[in-house]
Amino acid sequence: MKIGVISDTHSKALPKQLLNDFKDVNFVIHAGDICDLEAYQSMKKWKDLRAVYGNMDDHVIKDTLPRRLILDCENCRIGVFHGEGAPKGILDKVKNEFKGEKVDAVVFGHSHHPFNETIDNMLFFNPGSPNDEIFAPYRSYGILEVNENRVTGEIIKIKE
Repeated sequence: MKIGVISDTHSKALPKQLLNDFKDVNFVIHAGDICDLEAYQSMKKWKDLRAVYGNMDDHVIKDTLPRRLILDCENCRIGVFHGEGAPKGILDKVKNEFKGEKVDAVVFGHSHHPFNETIDNMLFFNPGSPNDEIFAPYRSYGILEVNENRVTGEIIKIKE
C-alpha cells in the first residue's frame, strides 16, 4: 500500500510535482492546517483523503475533521495528529498523544520541518510543508509504504 502524506498546506495550491507523485497512491493523509472548507473540498474531489484539523484551520474545518485519528492499513496502524503549541518539542507532544496505544507509525505536522525517524520501533513522520518558503528548510511532502506489517516513509523535496 502506498500513501501520500501532506501537512500545512494553508489553502495554497499544491505543486505539480506532488500532484504527479500522488497519482498512484491508495489515498492521502493530511496532517492538518488545510485552513478552509474550499481547500478541503477541492482535495477531497482530487483524491481519497484522510485528515485531521490543525491549529490554523477555521471553525468549519475543526467542526468537520477530528483532532486525531488512527487508520488501519493492512496489518499496520497509523496515528495522525497535527501537533500543538510551540514547534520546539513537537516530537514529545506527538509521542504523548499516542502513548499507550498500539500504533506502528505516527504522522504529524505543525512544525513545517520534515521528520522521518523510527524511535522505539515506531515511525514518526512529518512530511514538512509543500508550499512554505519562509519557515520550512525546504518545501516537501511524503510517501508512506505499508508492506509486510511494516510502515516506511520517504520525504520528497520539491524541485520546481
